[in-house]
Amino acid sequence: MGESSTVAFETRRLEGKVAIITGGASGIGESTTRLFVKNGAKVVVADIQDELGCALCEELGSKEAIYFVHCDVRKESDVQKAVDTAIAKYGKLDVLFSNAGVTDTVPSILDVSYDEYKRIFDVNVYGGFNCAKHAARVMIPAKKGSIIFTTSIIAEIYGDASHIYTTSKKALIGLTQNLCVELGQHGIRVNCISPYGIATPTLTTAFGNVTKEKAEGWFCEAGNLKYAVSEAEDIAQSAVFLASDESKYVSGLNLVVDGGYSKTNVALREVLKKQSA
Repeated sequence: MGESSTVAFETRRLEGKVAIITGGASGIGESTTRLFVKNGAKVVVADIQDELGCALCEELGSKEAIYFVHCDVRKESDVQKAVDTAIAKYGKLDVLFSNAGVTDTVPSILDVSYDEYKRIFDVNVYGGFNCAKHAARVMIPAKKGSIIFTTSIIAEIYGDASHIYTTSKKALIGLTQNLCVELGQHGIRVNCISPYGIATPTLTTAFGNVTKEKAEGWFCEAGNLKYAVSEAEDIAQSAVFLASDESKYVSGLNLVVDGGYSKTNVALREVLKKQSA
């Protein structure tokens, strides 16, 4: 016999699953879309960025594997349409990743306006409610499913972001845990992911249109885990885990992906440095 050969088979962890990813055309959503497709899922990309979404779907494959639908999560009818599209095209819905979100730059409570508060909560919180409601509508009869929210490390620590954004992300953690209890009775798992700072277009814009490299430099310098960069694909990998059967008994989890940042407080250390200088 000749020399034996080994063939490496890539594990497709989401083979046969159908997913909707809101905000799936850019940033964390785009990375997750790419990784879900790579892992065998059929994906409906739901976003308001029509050009980016269509281009991404065209790049990644035919309509048999990935499809774009315009979706503003503030509008319940848009979310309902996205879910109905998944059912019509692919026959079911296994995963809904409620990832669409916005931020603000209102640092002081004295400057908070109702309009800005409503803008953030309409997308981040009401949008999450819409996603959960219409995912549950089709998952409850199927007696299975995975709902995932993108929250933020800001909901675990305080003072690094605006009051409105922080409160909206904390609300999503509460929604995750309450839904875990209700929907667990129907075989549906509900989890969320809290990322550390990631240089997505949304965040670099909020930081004054800085470059991706500059933002990553800031996050690396401030981060606890050295010699590693927090990237959108880290969140995508976490979403794959929570969407897959590998996490079949995981529900109600806030998966914090922050390299230990939320476990640190360097204030005393910095004061002591200044005293000894």
